[in-house]
Amino acid sequence: MDEISLLHSIKIDRQKCIGCVRCMKSCPTMAIRVRSKKAKINYSRCIDCGECLRVCPYDAVIPMTTSTADLNKFTYKVALPSPVLYSQFGQHIMPNEILTVLRETGFDYVYDEAMMCEMTSMAIEEYLEEHKSPRPMISSTCPVVVRLIQRLFPSLCELIIPIEPPREVAAKNLRDEIAEKHEIPKDSIGIIHITPCAAKMVSINHPETMQKSHLDGALSIHEMYNEIMMKLKKTKRPSMLEKHHSISGIGIGWTIAGGEMRELKNLHTVSVSGVYDTIKILEDVESGKLKNLEYLECFICPDGCIGGPLTVENRFVARSNVLRLIRTYGDKKTVSTDVVHKLYKDKFFSFEESVTPKPFPPLDKDRTKAIKKMELIEEILNKLPRTDCGVCGAPNCRTFAEDVARGEAQLQDCFFYKKRKEH
Repeated sequence: MDEISLLHSIKIDRQKCIGCVRCMKSCPTMAIRVRSKKAKINYSRCIDCGECLRVCPYDAVIPMTTSTADLNKFTYKVALPSPVLYSQFGQHIMPNEILTVLRETGFDYVYDEAMMCEMTSMAIEEYLEEHKSPRPMISSTCPVVVRLIQRLFPSLCELIIPIEPPREVAAKNLRDEIAEKHEIPKDSIGIIHITPCAAKMVSINHPETMQKSHLDGALSIHEMYNEIMMKLKKTKRPSMLEKHHSISGIGIGWTIAGGEMRELKNLHTVSVSGVYDTIKILEDVESGKLKNLEYLECFICPDGCIGGPLTVENRFVARSNVLRLIRTYGDKKTVSTDVVHKLYKDKFFSFEESVTPKPFPPLDKDRTKAIKKMELIEEILNKLPRTDCGVCGAPNCRTFAEDVARGEAQLQDCFFYKKRKEH
């Protein structure tokens, strides 16, 4: 695997790939080509949105998450499950039951991330009250949205709210507390996120706002599902965690679109989910149409994290399960406002570094050559049918023209051009 691919969380299994072009057509950044009947990812354009993983009917797109074997290098293992996990096992399985059996899968401790989601909501509210501009601020929770902004909307980087997502804040707190309580070195503690999407792996291996992630890896909900379900089917047992965890209905709400801003009741907020709707609203923000908006919550996955490609449950059923849990646990705060205020003032939730623009690479590093290639692209485009059929292995005629200009494809690869020349 080349060096740039190591910065990403998906790869193509060439043995399973038949070149059906579904992944190529679904990619929002046009990062996939099909050559010699095999898909190939151009990692310099990939944002790890997982759309290719979602649409591939042959399981040829592989998520690169942590393997269970990798956990053996840690002497103390901590599971930090996304609250999405609570939505995967039906209407009658409660979060504490899931947390209990998760511990039985080989972890020394499990932590309910929903509580930290609630605390982060309070920190976001305080930040927005303290900083009245610029607007709208954009959620930093979805790592793919952050990457999308860096590459397609670099001017919006300053609008990303400088508050770390709950998974990172929770891991930072856990490592310190566990090391002190058990008198063990911090680097012997492995904190593993149980995730609905592979993109979390990218934010762990290559975080944008800190030198090093507080998490040590991520296991997919899909991978953990069968083992957890088998244990849940056994005789029901009392939860070992009831005395330690007061489940947060506010935090559980973070798993669905609109959940993060449920507590921002006095602010003008909007929630958007799905990659194409996210791109559309970011275009509106960039053009200045939404200056009256105060906070924008964006999820790349449809309906929020419950629509992640590494989940098991149908997302509509999962949403219903989440709404039931919210009704069960209510909107009552489970953490002290004073505690969160003190942590906020101590910058416990804050970015270490700002999000910086990382636009897609130019046609050529040499400006003169880049201009010539742009002219060549227009010349090539005028020779193409502009039907965007995808037969050439590129998503549309313009990207095919760019590939030809870069020397990555030949004009004869266009079926219609070749046929016209033959006649």
